[in-house]
Amino acid sequence: MNIQAGDVKKLREMTGAPMMECKKALEESGGDPEQAIIILRKRGQASAAQKAGRTATQGLIGSYLHPGAQIGVVVEVNCETDFVARTEEFGQFVHDLAMQICATDPRFIRREDVPPDVLEREKEILGAQAAESGKPAAVIARIAEGRLGKFYEENCLYEQHFIKDQAGNTTVAELINSKIAQFGENITVRRFARFKVGEGLVKTGGA
Repeated sequence: MNIQAGDVKKLREMTGAPMMECKKALEESGGDPEQAIIILRKRGQASAAQKAGRTATQGLIGSYLHPGAQIGVVVEVNCETDFVARTEEFGQFVHDLAMQICATDPRFIRREDVPPDVLEREKEILGAQAAESGKPAAVIARIAEGRLGKFYEENCLYEQHFIKDQAGNTTVAELINSKIAQFGENITVRRFARFKVGEGLVKTGGA
């Protein structure tokens, strides 16, 4: 089918994927942008899985200072080559992640980074809250599991919804996967620090 250049450009702006990949996805989806986004996400996840084991020692340290200078963020995002790190698009991506951390205040980078003692304590609290409903044990377990997913979403950067996606359909992990597909390199958030005026300690995530 004949895919319009404007549709390709719009899909690229929505996903950050390369123009040719957007065009292919629209062709495969019969011109349906929502299906095209799903296709691009699956490709991004596949690409990320293939590159996950590759060493990423280049990258950028980005920062964001919120208007009013009450909150500031520094974040290190790694890629594989200096060539990618120096591109304008990678720089904007790192800045977007710093804004994300400023806005959502995550405690950890990934769900795997949550310490076992913190996770167990949270499970106990959520289990007790669910038990107050008086529902059967199997239902209580499902309720607690659902609330645990919410805990990850609120506290782990990769699990959060990307703030610049107004529809709320894209997580930070999916955003990173799309950048892996776009740049052809493994990309990972290594660490961050979030400063807030009046707080005694710097809130950090990562090594």
